[in-house]
Amino acid sequence: MTEPQAWTLIGVFAAGLFGMITLMSTMFVRIIKTEIGSVRSEIGSLRSEIHSEFRGVHQRIDRLDSDVNALMKHTFGIQRD
Repeated sequence: MTEPQAWTLIGVFAAGLFGMITLMSTMFVRIIKTEIGSVRSEIGSLRSEIHSEFRGVHQRIDRLDSDVNALMKHTFGIQRD
């Protein structure tokens, strides 16, 4: 094998290796973007679920507050705001 043939083989193998690294990194980035998108959607659904739960807690507190107001008015004749 002559020196130009050896350099040609080295160039071909280097180009092939560079192409494979490029392909793998592109696929890796694409997969990571997809997974990040799914995590974002799950966090969004969790956020809406927690928001609805807090809304329920606020409603319960409001009802409890109205009950306390009614008891204060009935027991002490005091109107709380």
